[in-house]
Amino acid sequence: MKTLLELDGVAARYGPVQALTDVSLVVREGEVVAVLGANGAGKTTTLRAISGTVSRTGAIDLDGKSLKGGPEAIAKAGVAHVPEGRGTFVDLTVTENLKLGAYTRRDRSVKADLERIAEYFPWMTERGGQRAGTLSGGEQQMLALGRALMSRPRLLLLDEPSLGLAPMVVREFFRIVRQLNEDEGLTVLVVEQDARIALRASQRAYVLEVGHVALTGTSSELEGDESIRRSYLGY
Repeated sequence: MKTLLELDGVAARYGPVQALTDVSLVVREGEVVAVLGANGAGKTTTLRAISGTVSRTGAIDLDGKSLKGGPEAIAKAGVAHVPEGRGTFVDLTVTENLKLGAYTRRDRSVKADLERIAEYFPWMTERGGQRAGTLSGGEQQMLALGRALMSRPRLLLLDEPSLGLAPMVVREFFRIVRQLNEDEGLTVLVVEQDARIALRASQRAYVLEVGHVALTGTSSELEGDESIRRSYLGY
């Protein structure tokens, strides 16, 4: 498979705190890749470095071209980032939130994409006029995913999508992500605290430890190695 995203020696800091020291990873087109690790390992910062929301050094390439600029430039390049905490616009309606996801696009197929999103989330059409702030936590997470899909991204970044959600909702969320990957070839890089569900939803995984990559392998290899599960994945 063709390489879509490549990080080489990426480092990032928040003031005096070094969050990433040397992160190198590859995501191939059409893959779901998980980034795992303990709190403070640098998982979220890795996604922020890609989406241009934190200052970083090192090389980040998207489809062989250097990925530069701030969040808007990165979004226009085809990267959609669903941050930790969902980030829906609570005072806007469901439909308004979805339409905002298409703001970087210049074509006129927004209506067609609303219909496409409705195939995965039928309730969003039925409740399009409802304020996002009145949705449940799980519904807001789904809406954040739907809004990201409206940009027709080449690469989707998901940051801790299971955070604060009931297990049944988490399973449904990842089922839809897998379906998007299978049906549309969507490429996904997901940061997740729940290693078990992330490994089952992905093809490959990287394990971060204090700002660098400690392990990498196929998801089945990592899940099947008991010593790795106990030492790095916490189960």
